[in-house]
Amino acid sequence: MNRDSTRIQDPARRIIIALDVDNRDKGLALVAQLPEAGIFKVGMELFTAEGPALLAAIKALGKSPFLDLKFHDIPNTAGEAVRMAVRHGVFMMTLHASGGTEMMGRAAATAAEEAMKQNVQKPLLLGVTVLTSLKSEQLQEIGMAADVREQVRRLAGLARRAGLDGVVCSPQEIEIIRQDVGPGFLIITPGIRPAWAAANDQKRIMTPSEAVDKGADYLVIGRPVTASPSPRESFLKIVEEIRGRS
Repeated sequence: MNRDSTRIQDPARRIIIALDVDNRDKGLALVAQLPEAGIFKVGMELFTAEGPALLAAIKALGKSPFLDLKFHDIPNTAGEAVRMAVRHGVFMMTLHASGGTEMMGRAAATAAEEAMKQNVQKPLLLGVTVLTSLKSEQLQEIGMAADVREQVRRLAGLARRAGLDGVVCSPQEIEIIRQDVGPGFLIITPGIRPAWAAANDQKRIMTPSEAVDKGADYLVIGRPVTASPSPRESFLKIVEEIRGRS
């Protein structure tokens, strides 16, 4: 069952903290510094360094792990990878929507099957549309449609038809996806930067309050919090920005 934005009453629950660090100690130290945060994203660097044990450690601290490995393989392989992630108790996980409807459909069916078998809640499966670091010229270079917005719309439509719970897209595509899919399909947005934070290497960015106003359910935020001298203070500042938006 989709957990859509109407059910996310606490702004702190909208924020996913990206643990973009290279080892367990740094990652868990950030978790400990952010008691109000609930969801922590483990990506390729940290998962490759520490493996599934880190997911268990995050869960042991009462937090929800988001496994961001962007599975993209033949349907059987992607489905079995999703099965293993279900067994590790992740709250969310990602697949590349460009893997196609058969791959995504197999992943969705396998997640539901394994969750029932393990008697656990099924994780949210999210289709990654176009990475926020890519622009039209990069898409054209690899042979994809150069219109980023139309490519994102196409992939979001495939993800929905395949039975995924939502998509990951840049803030600039939130409105067009929401218009296409309605309120029950989750939109998760990286590329979120408060006005006081640097853009770094993500090109299609937006402030937290703007993204929520446009229809985002969850916001992925990394360096503005994790690289701050006071991560908790920065996190709470973002929460208040979302809470106080007009």
